[in-house]
Amino acid sequence: MASEAGAGTGDLVNLSKSERAYSFIKERIENGSFSPGFRLVLGQIAKQLDVSVVPVREAVRRLEAEGAVTFERNVGAQVAMVDEREYFYTMETLSLVEGAATALSAPFVSASDIADARAVNAAMIATLDDFEPHRFTELNLEFHAVIFEHCPNPHILDLVHRGWKRLALLRDSTFSFVPGRARESVAEHENLLRLIESGAEPLEIELAARAHRTGTLDALLSHQANQGR
Repeated sequence: MASEAGAGTGDLVNLSKSERAYSFIKERIENGSFSPGFRLVLGQIAKQLDVSVVPVREAVRRLEAEGAVTFERNVGAQVAMVDEREYFYTMETLSLVEGAATALSAPFVSASDIADARAVNAAMIATLDDFEPHRFTELNLEFHAVIFEHCPNPHILDLVHRGWKRLALLRDSTFSFVPGRARESVAEHENLLRLIESGAEPLEIELAARAHRTGTLDALLSHQANQGR
C-alpha cells in the first residue's frame, strides 16, 4: 500500500514525513476524494504513507488550524463541513449571474456547442449508476461552461468564474450528499439546451438557468434540514 500511495504523491518523497502527510491529505480534500464529513483514520493514512501516526497527527492539527479539518471527541478528525452561509450566498449569487450569462450567451451558442454540451451531459448520465460525485461535478462545470462562456458581457462572465472558483474553495460537491439531485440535474441540462436550440426568449432561458442552480441549493438545504431532525 505504501508504494501505491507513493505513486500518487509524486514529489512528496522529498518532503518531511509531516509535510508528506499534510500534502497527501490536503490534496485529497481539494480534489474531493476526502469529501466534507469524511472521517480521517490516522492509522490508515499512516499505513498508506508508510509512516508512523505521529506525523499524520501533526498534519491533521495543521489542517485543523487552517479550518480544513475538525476534531470532535469520540468522533475523531473529519474533513470540515461547508460553511452553510457561505455556500448559500455563493449559490444564490451564482444563480443570478450565471442565469444572466447563459441568457446573454444563448444567441452565440452554435449547433456544434450544443452537440458538445450534449456529449458532456451524456458522460454525466453514464456516471449515475456507479456514482462519482467529484467527477460528476467536474463534468457539470464543463457542461455549463459551453453555454455561458459566449456571454458578451465580460463583467458578468468574470462574476460567474468567481462564483465557480468560490465553490471549489468551499470544497463542496453537493451531489455527495444528495445524489438523487444528479438525475434531476441532467434532465434540466437537456431542457436548457432545448430552450437555447429553439431560440426561446432570453428571460425564459435566464429563469430556467437560475432555477437549475437554486434547485441544487434547495436539495442540499432540504437534506440538511432532514438530517437535523
